[in-house]
Amino acid sequence: MSPAPRAPRAPEPAEAEARQPAPVLPGKPVAQRPVVRPVEQRGEVVGPPCPACGTPNPPGRKFCRRCATPLNPQAAPAPLPWWRTIWPFRRRVRAGSGRWVRVLVILLVVIALCVGGFLLLPAGRALFEDTRDKLGGSKAITATKVTASAAVPGHPASNTTDGLSNRYWGAPGPGASVTYTFGKPFRMVDLIITNGASDAPQQYATEARALQMDMEVTSSDGTVHRESLSLSDKAGHQTIPTGISDVVRVRLVLHSVTGLTPGRHVALAEVEFFQRS
Repeated sequence: MSPAPRAPRAPEPAEAEARQPAPVLPGKPVAQRPVVRPVEQRGEVVGPPCPACGTPNPPGRKFCRRCATPLNPQAAPAPLPWWRTIWPFRRRVRAGSGRWVRVLVILLVVIALCVGGFLLLPAGRALFEDTRDKLGGSKAITATKVTASAAVPGHPASNTTDGLSNRYWGAPGPGASVTYTFGKPFRMVDLIITNGASDAPQQYATEARALQMDMEVTSSDGTVHRESLSLSDKAGHQTIPTGISDVVRVRLVLHSVTGLTPGRHVALAEVEFFQRS
């Protein structure tokens, strides 16, 4: 009779512990090493070397075939000329940016220089002052002193500035003169003359009249302006534009007398001066 089978033996505690796996630390990621691609050798390359790595590159390339460094860097801008250092020419801007502004500024500068140069000329200054005379107003100015080379009794030269057209200066004949002196220089815009004995037609021709006068205007700097005035043989006032600056004295000499007969004299009723207001 065969023996009965034995029951399996339970493992010992130390043996069971030895069979269990030991603890393991977590793994650390390791970066892959870069793979350098070898440059293909396709024969000898002839061209400009790279400024960074020295690798020759075929003509026409913009970047190095090895390290991608730019092969044709932009050259440094040339220094600006002296006139480009002055505003508004000193700014570096994109093509077309602000072009019309600069053109407008240049045009205004040129116009200002032309106007300034024109005004420095005598003709330019005269035109400028005449324009101001026409655009501005005028007001009367009275002489501080009136003298004459000759006068008939009862008709002094001061009658020409009294504001009354029925009183006159009586001169003995042609060549007589009357002088008006002013207290301060002024711009003489107009001269108004009332010829004859009165502005009334009935009394105008009762005395002789001068149809031509020589006018001498003295400025504050001593400059003398001479002009010949032609008058109409009619009653009433006659306006004569003058446009002379810094006037301090005016002298009128009578010529071309008409109506001078025995017992008569040359009459001049009023002389009025107007300055720019």
